[in-house]
Amino acid sequence: MRRQNKAQWSQVSLLVFCILATSAGLTANASDSDVEQQNKAAARGFYEDLWFSNNTRRYEEYFDRTYVVHDIGEDKALTEPAATQKEIADFWWDHGTMSGEINYQIADGDLVATRWEWQFKPTTFLGRILKGRDNLPIINVFRFEDGKIVEVWNHRHDIDTGMPLRFKLEGFGYGVLLALIPLLWALLLRRRLKRTHGG
Repeated sequence: MRRQNKAQWSQVSLLVFCILATSAGLTANASDSDVEQQNKAAARGFYEDLWFSNNTRRYEEYFDRTYVVHDIGEDKALTEPAATQKEIADFWWDHGTMSGEINYQIADGDLVATRWEWQFKPTTFLGRILKGRDNLPIINVFRFEDGKIVEVWNHRHDIDTGMPLRFKLEGFGYGVLLALIPLLWALLLRRRLKRTHGG
């Protein structure tokens, strides 16, 4: 009888332990989810303030004092002051009006990925030169620490902008330069031949 009571007590203890452990796990998951939701809201606020409306002075609410950026081109793992985000947005606001739309966000721990579309309407000559198209799809991945962005991965769909035209013009310029070298050489040889044969 005693042995049976001990076995039942062990089973009840094990059951209580499992319930408490499961409950603690659910609480931990819920708090993780809350942090992810807060980070997603902060990412949304960044776009809404700096890129969809001209509230660039609010950049400090979203970024740590410095952050690491991984951009397209050569800008990899650079440390920048938070004010750089304000300067970039201010540059575009100075040359046009901006708006946009967030398509979706995904959070995973301290990371938030946002796929959004940037819309730019130029109001200056420089803005018209820089403008590629009305909608530019962008994917940013932000890493958060204590509610602030500390790292950024930037992926723009620049193939739909004027950037490829720039590369084409650069390639054309190099091609013309390379073609001129043999042409000049041929003209120089022709002149020598004329002198040699008295023509």
